[in-house]
Amino acid sequence: MSTVITHKQFPNHKIYKTEIAGRPFSIEVGKTAELANASAMVRYGDTVVNVAICVSARPRDGIDFFPLSVEFEEKLYAVGRIPGSFMRREGRPSLPAVLAARLIDRPCRPLFPYDFRNDVCITCTVMSVDRDCSPEVTAMIGVSACLSYSEIPFAGPIGCLEVGYVDGEIVFNPNQEQRKSSQMDVTVAATANKVVMIEAGAKEIPDDIMYEGIVKAHEEIKKQVEFINGIVAEIGKPKMEYEHADFNQELFDDIVANFMDEARAAMDTDDKNVREKRWSAMIDKWHEKYLEQYPDMDKYLEEFTYKFQKKIVKAWLLEGHRVDGRAKNEIRPLAAEVGVLPKVHGSGMFTRGQTQVLSVATLNTLSMNQKLDTIWEEEEKRYMHHYNFPPYSVGEARAPRSTNRREYGHGYLAERALEPVLPSVDEFPYAIRVVSEVLSSNGSTSQGSICGSTLALMDAGVPIKAPVAGISSGLIQDDDGSFQTFIDIQGVEDFHGEMDFKVAGTKKGITAIQMDLKNDGLTHEIIKEALEITRDARFAILDEVMLPCIAEPRPEVNENAPKMVTVKIDPDKIREVIGKGGSVIQKITAESGAQIDIEDDGTIHIASPNAASCEAAKKMIDMIVFVPEVGALYYGKVVRILQFGAFVELAPGKDGMVHISKLADRRVEKVEDVVNIGDMIWVKVTEIDEKGRVNLSYKDALKEIKAKQDAGESVK
Repeated sequence: MSTVITHKQFPNHKIYKTEIAGRPFSIEVGKTAELANASAMVRYGDTVVNVAICVSARPRDGIDFFPLSVEFEEKLYAVGRIPGSFMRREGRPSLPAVLAARLIDRPCRPLFPYDFRNDVCITCTVMSVDRDCSPEVTAMIGVSACLSYSEIPFAGPIGCLEVGYVDGEIVFNPNQEQRKSSQMDVTVAATANKVVMIEAGAKEIPDDIMYEGIVKAHEEIKKQVEFINGIVAEIGKPKMEYEHADFNQELFDDIVANFMDEARAAMDTDDKNVREKRWSAMIDKWHEKYLEQYPDMDKYLEEFTYKFQKKIVKAWLLEGHRVDGRAKNEIRPLAAEVGVLPKVHGSGMFTRGQTQVLSVATLNTLSMNQKLDTIWEEEEKRYMHHYNFPPYSVGEARAPRSTNRREYGHGYLAERALEPVLPSVDEFPYAIRVVSEVLSSNGSTSQGSICGSTLALMDAGVPIKAPVAGISSGLIQDDDGSFQTFIDIQGVEDFHGEMDFKVAGTKKGITAIQMDLKNDGLTHEIIKEALEITRDARFAILDEVMLPCIAEPRPEVNENAPKMVTVKIDPDKIREVIGKGGSVIQKITAESGAQIDIEDDGTIHIASPNAASCEAAKKMIDMIVFVPEVGALYYGKVVRILQFGAFVELAPGKDGMVHISKLADRRVEKVEDVVNIGDMIWVKVTEIDEKGRVNLSYKDALKEIKAKQDAGESVK
């Protein structure tokens, strides 16, 4: 029986093309991942990302949140590499992949219906990478298009751009070369009317330039939204009817009517523990009054609490009243301390209200740089910032689990905020790790970790260019469009507010921004005001708390930190320092007790717990690579005498010869008449011949020394 083959047809196959920042962009639908609810092969330049989105037919039972998951899968074949792991295949997502997934999640999540409980899984698989075209931007636009044309309810579309600042000009989606010199790296996502996400790193960029970049990006993003709307108009599916999350409006309205005064009194405190205790006592009264009539009321309690507290907080904030009685531009009581831990290299504790972070800095050799195995350009990381958020920090009685995406994201935000002020490797040849332990959390711990880490770095003696402070701004909006921004949000304001606009920077400018929203986006007016109030707050934190605690970095690295000496040698001499099979460098390490790292350009980093060990290793290396300089004076030992001259050791294994005619101004009959083996004498290098032989002069050295002494100069 012969095999029957039918050629596959793709009747719904379409390719939509446009340009983004001057480079070709296309969305191809109807050909791949046919079983997904929506899919597209998205191409930007030569970057290719396959986007596939699936939605469950029914809501997930027993949950009070929208179960959205975003996966960003980096495939190393996309950059022509084989994974470096033992199994030689991709494993758990790298940190950049986790951050890319968060970057896509954050602008999309607020645009789904509040009461949507169906699982939605978004998978972005990076299959090819063009270094000039960001896979994150490619994926986000593809996700927006798929959600918009699918049956999944979504209040998009959104568009996305990266913004750089190169040679004094705003640049959209900077290429690989431009990124190297760009003063800022900002990702902006927006709908046609509002900005929904900002993620930024910058080299102390002024606020007005940052604002200009965001506004211009939004205008450009509108073209992407129009492009996606064109796709939706042609192939868009009717949005699905979904089962709305259950909510007992009648019971809720009755509780609000009967307990408003008590709820206001419970909320009116700056102490999170007191607030929760009061609210818990009030819930007991709800049970007494309503449980018999509504036996299933417990399943609504969490949402009742959220909606009730939000109603109170929103009304107060719009009136200019905050939960803890502060003014909208007032920061909670602050405290800063350094040298908290005795044996670490540097430590700083920063407290803002009931938010408290202890940051600890550790210094080590550059061999401890983190090696990266990703699709991105960066292959290693010298500065690492890790953020830990244990359950006890919010009063939860549970054991800590492995690091979650939020912790990765907050750690990276702090890392990004501090990286622009770190000294270069040439200035400070150390690998640096800072760990921020959140001891207590009541709002904006990520910004507390930035302040604490600045203190820790300065305490460790890291010569940062300027101290960095971070603060967060909140937002509440009314139905008529009026709004109120306020500084230093505490937990309840973050939970019930609509914005967490985090800004970090120095006195000179911004170093990082991260904006999270719970609404459908921000107007330019809100963004401008948020930048202004966070700038004033950063300056106040620096001037009033951090700088009085420690005005500048310690002049020397902490006594517990390794001491470091850097030596630069001719790259051709590296082999001599290493020796056959590493024999020479192993000997140096064993005898000196120092750790030695050699780079391909001839830079050698010597590290040890004590300076004497470093100097001993440096001296050994100097001896090995020593090359005499013609015209220079050296003080050496006579090690061998022949009939025609004496050999003088300038350094171990480095001899030169003084011919008998160069021993004195007079005729010398016998070398021993002037010098003997073991004598220490001054010699001058007169020539190094083509075979590398060093010719010396004793008489010329004596003349030069006498001339120096007559002129009052010392001889070294």
